[in-house]
Amino acid sequence: MRQPPDTLVESAWLAEGVEVVAGMDEVGRGALAGPVTVGCAVVSTTTLAEPFPAGLTDSKLLSPSARARIEPAVAGWVLAWGVGHASPAEIDAHGIVAALRSAGLRALRAAQVAGPTVRAVLLDGSHDWLTAAGQDDLFAADDPEDDAVVREVRTLVKGDLRCASVSAASVLAKQARDRLMAEAHTRHPGFGWASNKGYGSPDHLAELRRVGPCDEHRRSWSLPPRDAVPGAVPDGG
Repeated sequence: MRQPPDTLVESAWLAEGVEVVAGMDEVGRGALAGPVTVGCAVVSTTTLAEPFPAGLTDSKLLSPSARARIEPAVAGWVLAWGVGHASPAEIDAHGIVAALRSAGLRALRAAQVAGPTVRAVLLDGSHDWLTAAGQDDLFAADDPEDDAVVREVRTLVKGDLRCASVSAASVLAKQARDRLMAEAHTRHPGFGWASNKGYGSPDHLAELRRVGPCDEHRRSWSLPPRDAVPGAVPDGG
């Protein structure tokens, strides 16, 4: 039986004296098409005094109907929340880690519009992509004030399973990205994005081989080559 998340990590950090803790998680990192998306769920001691929504867990373990049902409850439980995206073009131009950081900063900025400045961030996983060094000019399009905020970032493997704030961020990010991919599906229905959400499913790969990539694809990635058109003259022929 799956163990539900808890708020022990967030509570311990808040007890150290920080005002709020933001759980953050990303979705879409391994997709072939569409943005990479980061969710941010801000909690405080007041937030944690209330029970988090029943059934909350890592978004990957929830059915689409369960995610849709729990999303408004999650948004109502947290103190503040935000979602940020980085486009396929940004991923191609700067790489996935830089794009993750850009999406994360946008999610933080959105959460802070109606809430306090976040100085404590809990990331799912083992890698701190939010404060990755050596990126210099890659984020000129983002607010330079974001980099002026001194933040402590802690990582936790399986944080989306273990910590309620990270689980909440996972649900918010997944729902937001799924909506974008459903919209993209209406423009490019052949790739099956309404169901595969841009990941490399057989129907997606088959359409890539048939017609090639479109503007929603990450062209710097190893996409399958387009099948040769019968009767076409090879280059140089």
